[in-house]
Amino acid sequence: MPCHQSDVEPQLLPNNFFLGVDHMSTCLCLCLWSRHRDDSDAYNTAYVCMLKVITETLHVREREREREREMAQSIERERVCVIGGGGYVASWVVNFLLSKGYMVHATVRDPCDERKNGHLKKLKNASENLQLFKTDLLDYEGLCAAIAGCTGVFHVANLVPSDVPNPGAELLEPAITGMRNAELLEPAITGMRNVLNACLNSKVKKVVFVSSVGAVIFNPNWPEDQAMDENCWTDGEYCKTAELWYWLAKTLAESEALEYARRNEINIVTVCPSSCIGPTLQSTRTASSLNLLPHLKGGKESVEDEDLVFADVRDVADAILLAYEKPEAEGRYICSSHTLRSRVLVEKLKSMYPNYNYPKSFTETKRDIKISSKKLQNLGWKSRPLEETIVDTVKSYEESGLLGNE
Repeated sequence: MPCHQSDVEPQLLPNNFFLGVDHMSTCLCLCLWSRHRDDSDAYNTAYVCMLKVITETLHVREREREREREMAQSIERERVCVIGGGGYVASWVVNFLLSKGYMVHATVRDPCDERKNGHLKKLKNASENLQLFKTDLLDYEGLCAAIAGCTGVFHVANLVPSDVPNPGAELLEPAITGMRNAELLEPAITGMRNVLNACLNSKVKKVVFVSSVGAVIFNPNWPEDQAMDENCWTDGEYCKTAELWYWLAKTLAESEALEYARRNEINIVTVCPSSCIGPTLQSTRTASSLNLLPHLKGGKESVEDEDLVFADVRDVADAILLAYEKPEAEGRYICSSHTLRSRVLVEKLKSMYPNYNYPKSFTETKRDIKISSKKLQNLGWKSRPLEETIVDTVKSYEESGLLGNE
């Protein structure tokens, strides 16, 4: 409440007396000033004004503290589940959820395996707010137990093999494209159904299903001059012909998840990230965390100069939480930050790290990837500069000993 200064004689006060002074301080100074001048009326007015300001200030601050307590309790009470919590992307999702005060259930194959899952227990707030559940995508009862009591579920489980022994560039392509149809389709489709059935059973309010940009870009019928958006779907027959089983599994699982949502009136949002790069929280490496490694070591004589699409793993985790927390989020969201040719990426890496073993030459390809994350950006998503992500990725590789012999 402002003080009525008409009760005093402002011409007798020093210049700039009120400059930079809040109401309560002003009233206190007026009390002292009027008392010094034996002006009892001015003193009483200023004193009453000061008491009112103090009272109102205390009420405002108490209301603010009450709102903060209510918000903290609201988030703290919210319990969510991350399916495949020990993975490269999922670990960052768990980390960000814990930092926001969520109670987190995370499914892993073996909670006692410190080598694979010990990093989760070391995250901030994990000791109070994280609970690990032993289960996998094909264990429906285990999924039901993990999801029970949760208002939200993040299906981030990855189909890429969890262990990559002696990781190097030569292991990445076979780890994905060399897997057989049955190895990918069954866990992708059956696992997705198990997760969503468990969500329906527990009356989960919202599910974020993490798909892949690979469920978007393999569409030979899409107009070449048009950027691929959420309306573009990978062509299943094309994947079968090219034996791209991993991307077929991702596409079928995402498509069925959205159809499941329409059929059962459950709120499901899908996020389609491009190849993730950036630091890892895991102590052991998975294939999905090695996407930049082939360009830093191996020294192949020639590689295809093709378009590459990348996103920082931390930005992807941000996008996943954004899709969950924004009430207006719906449907699919492409999550991709950078598109560049192999040659351009290698030249950038060479300028930053000249001593690694890079490809010697490049062969031209006709395939260009034009992809848009505008829908996600309109939701409020922002991404890091590529240079920052490269620095953090290489540092993570070096700390893991993956570049030690180069």
